[in-house]
Amino acid sequence: MCGTTQEERWVAGNPDPYLLPVEAYTSREWFERELRDLFGRCWQFVAMASDIPDEGDFLAVEVGAFPLVVIRGKRGKIHAFHNICRHRGTQLLRVAGKGTKVIKCPYHDWTYSIEGELKSIPGKQRFPDVDMSKLGLHLARVDTWRGMIFANPDSGAKSLENWLGHLDAEFGPHQPDRLVEYEKAMVYEVRANWKIFVENYIDGYHLTHLHSETLKDYNHRKQESRFINRHWAFYEPLTAKYRESLKKESPLPLIDHISDDKMGAYVHMLFPCFGLAGVESLWSIVQIIPKAPDLTIVKIRTWTMPISTSDYLKMAKGDLIAKFHVAKKKKSLLSAGKFLLYALTGDDGSGNVVKLSGDEDPLTSSDFMIEDIYACEQQQRAMKSPKFAIGPMAKDLEDSIVQFHKHVSEFMS
Repeated sequence: MCGTTQEERWVAGNPDPYLLPVEAYTSREWFERELRDLFGRCWQFVAMASDIPDEGDFLAVEVGAFPLVVIRGKRGKIHAFHNICRHRGTQLLRVAGKGTKVIKCPYHDWTYSIEGELKSIPGKQRFPDVDMSKLGLHLARVDTWRGMIFANPDSGAKSLENWLGHLDAEFGPHQPDRLVEYEKAMVYEVRANWKIFVENYIDGYHLTHLHSETLKDYNHRKQESRFINRHWAFYEPLTAKYRESLKKESPLPLIDHISDDKMGAYVHMLFPCFGLAGVESLWSIVQIIPKAPDLTIVKIRTWTMPISTSDYLKMAKGDLIAKFHVAKKKKSLLSAGKFLLYALTGDDGSGNVVKLSGDEDPLTSSDFMIEDIYACEQQQRAMKSPKFAIGPMAKDLEDSIVQFHKHVSEFMS
């Protein structure tokens, strides 16, 4: 682990050999090894199957240090290739596109089929000894699970089914294929290491403290969590008061295929850094995208029950939004569900990346995401201090962090 001994990895009051050292959060060298050795060997979410519905639709993505292209080929089959021309290594495709018939390198026009086969080389006579059958695009592994596309840069990796283990049985009652996606994704810039955000996500201890108001509708004292292989699964029920209030008014339509006794928060973290979160009226995916040792982008896409445009606009611009502003002015806080409606249908519609500006106290923002980001960024800053160390961990509620460190260590040793 970057030359750090086991004894040096132990921390104040908690001598656990699996807790990561500070350089795991601050070192560029460590970060680049993660991109190669961790993300290069893990299955990662890259898109929804609905993002590339038709033949020739593609997305250029990055999985750690590896640029990939995910494309729908003939007969609906999805392929993943390393986004690198076999001639001189130039990136082949950029961002996204629809209905392409071929994959053509912009540098010298080497052309591949959407199945990855090399089809033509301009001036082929200048390459007399080339065997085109051996110069197809490098393969990555790709598979789908519940409408989500996952890719692994390692073409020899074990199957996605093997990677997920028994997670499918713990998914919860949400059926994403019966929901519709809200058109505006929420994107946050977090000035902290990606692992800090993951640790916050799987930390059950902070829920009753940092989110004492913003997530008060969920019964944190009855939370349940466990690891399935390397993946973390969590559930907590609604409070009785909130459950009763939903019978009278819900900020969004309740998901009709979840029975009353199954309502609650179903939250997962697929190793290393892909979140799923479902509550009584929403289902979301949480992409945690490492950008630098101290910079992470978090992109959240959300699905709800189908609702007519007129009803949706009425909800978005009507009494509920007015109530939000009144409540905020009075320094009282709305339920998480009501705030999420505001976050999804806020008036700015800009789609810009959300950053903490410092103009307003994040701990009175009425937004649990802003609270989380603030806490993560403060921890990242604290790591610059020679006094920084991890102390005793809360039994049960923070054991998940030690387990997460153990799984990261397996790839980084």
